[in-house]
Amino acid sequence: MQIAKPVGRNASALKYDILSALAVHALAGDKHRQRLILRLSALITTRYNWQRNELSMGRDEIARLWSVDERTVKREMARLRTLGWVTVKRPGVRGRVSVYELDLKQMLLDTRTSWAVIGPDFEARLDETPQAETAGNVVPLHVPPPLGESSDDPVWAQVQAALYGRDPELWSSWFQHLSEVERGGGRAVLMAPSRFMADYIAAQWSGRLLAAYSRIDPSIRSIRIEAAG
Repeated sequence: MQIAKPVGRNASALKYDILSALAVHALAGDKHRQRLILRLSALITTRYNWQRNELSMGRDEIARLWSVDERTVKREMARLRTLGWVTVKRPGVRGRVSVYELDLKQMLLDTRTSWAVIGPDFEARLDETPQAETAGNVVPLHVPPPLGESSDDPVWAQVQAALYGRDPELWSSWFQHLSEVERGGGRAVLMAPSRFMADYIAAQWSGRLLAAYSRIDPSIRSIRIEAAG
């Protein structure tokens, strides 16, 4: 499954597909999942910038939209971050509100079991993967999967497998070069082979790393990435 950015000629159809997948997934869940997805859908339909993949709202604004207090907003946004559906793109500083981004592909992956309710045409449309374009003698990239689970460290092996399953090329470029050096007290410490790689992954992908950890070991609430040497 390859999810295109919801802009351009087919943007409206893809937006409706994402919202439809969320809706049927919510209806198949318990009241807590239903309420969480309804609240997320309200953010998407009222304030989400699809083109820039940005949701810029203060906690007080979200509380008014949801008709709840700010403690509830804090708790629900934390649940969405744990799911990997929402990450902080830019934290709020100096009077500016936080800017969030949505992982639309992760939402679709997590709602996949509910697609059949909508119909086979819906499943076929979202499962359709564009063929890779090749020119001349360019050979399509083959990304080898991570090694199987290690009996010494099954959690890190499962995290790596989850990252690979989410995006093999991203895993090949960045995540496979990480190693776990410490895990405990709610935090995982990872090691990158260079300062550049450590800083870049921390800035761009720490949210995805934390989401992968949260699915396997919910006690992990923060990630730190260090450089070797």
